[in-house]
Amino acid sequence: TFNKITNEIVITADSDSKTYDGTPLTNDGYTYTEGVLAKGDVLTAVVEGTITNVGTAANKVTSYQVKRGDTDVTANYTFGKSVNGTLEITKRAVTLTSATDSKTYDGIALTNHEVTVTGDGFVAGEGATYDVTGTITDPGTKDNTFTYTLKEGTLAGNYEIETVYGTLTINKIT
Repeated sequence: TFNKITNEIVITADSDSKTYDGTPLTNDGYTYTEGVLAKGDVLTAVVEGTITNVGTAANKVTSYQVKRGDTDVTANYTFGKSVNGTLEITKRAVTLTSATDSKTYDGIALTNHEVTVTGDGFVAGEGATYDVTGTITDPGTKDNTFTYTLKEGTLAGNYEIETVYGTLTINKIT
C-alpha cells in the first residue's frame, strides 16, 4: 500500500479565444500542480467545453485519473477543486461600402448598386443582401445610401458591421 500524498493537486482547464468563424471552439488542454506526482505516475484529465457564436463558455475538467502503468492510483492523491478555463468567441469586423461613381450631366439618374465587403468579411455561407437607394440626376454630390438585410442563418451578434456610403457625383457640362 502507498501513503496518501498530502500535497493537493489542482487541475486547471486551458482558456482559448478566436474570432467568430462559424466553427466550434474547443480546447482539451489543461495544466496541474507540478511536483506532486510520484515518479512514474501519469495524470490524465478530460476537459470539455465548446462555443460557436460570440460570447464566452466555461471549459471544465469533467474527470481525471492518475495511473502507474495500468494501475489506477488516483486514490493515493488529494485533489482540490478544478479551475475552469474560459472559451471566448469575438465578433468579426465587417465593413460594407457602397460604390463611388461619377459622370457628366446628361439628364439621366446616376446609380451604382455595388457594395464591397471588407475587414474580416462574412463567414462562408453567411452574408447580407443590399438595397442601394443612392441616386442623383442634377449636378452635385450625394451619398450612395443603402440598407442591408442579413441572410438567413447570419446572426448579427457575431459581427461588428460598419456601413460606409460612397458618393455619387454629377459633373456640370463644360
